[in-house]
Amino acid sequence: MDYVVVIPAAGQGKRMQAGKNKQFLMLQGIPLIVHTLRIFEKDDWCSGIILVGNKNELNELEQVVRQYDVQKVQKIVPGGKERQHSVYEGLNAVEGADLVLIHDGARPFVSQESIHQLVRETSVSGAAVLGVPIKDTVKQIKGKKVVKTVDRNSLWAVQTPQAFHLPLILQAHKTAMEKGWLGTDDASLMELVHQGVSIVEGDYLNIKLTTQEDLLFAKAIILEREEQQNNV
Repeated sequence: MDYVVVIPAAGQGKRMQAGKNKQFLMLQGIPLIVHTLRIFEKDDWCSGIILVGNKNELNELEQVVRQYDVQKVQKIVPGGKERQHSVYEGLNAVEGADLVLIHDGARPFVSQESIHQLVRETSVSGAAVLGVPIKDTVKQIKGKKVVKTVDRNSLWAVQTPQAFHLPLILQAHKTAMEKGWLGTDDASLMELVHQGVSIVEGDYLNIKLTTQEDLLFAKAIILEREEQQNNV
């Protein structure tokens, strides 16, 4: 069940307040983006990686890929104004694949098991996403007042990768462009064209590094995994 993964890494990550693209932040001595790339580099099901970067950082991305010997990167392409536009550029660069994954460059902890479950589901349904059930109580508010408590039993937090048959997601992106519509994730574009999307339960450790506090969790996860490997 081969797939190609598109990894958008063009955002500047302003909430991280790092003064540069968070993809180049060092996490235990290795750039964040390399942690993510290595997940797919090690996965036998992954036949290639399309990396989408800021047009002013393509050389830096190329240097990182060479320095850390990430051999599955087929192309590094410039992104667009919004993440959705960047993903579209990445999808257009995919060749010779029917099944494509889209994964945030700032999610370096997705497991191979979750990826494979997602790929299996997508091969049947055509579109699927990883997600986890909401653990906290969720309130709907208006201004500073609570309107009601929302039933969390039907609420999931959606993650990446999100997986699709390439023709389906390309058509959804084209439709969104024609309508001038921006979605909050790639699966929302499938909803726009009334294409069903399945959900596969993922892992709560598959966090997206968005703020400085997230870096603390990331370091803890890495140290825990290193300890587990040493004890094997």
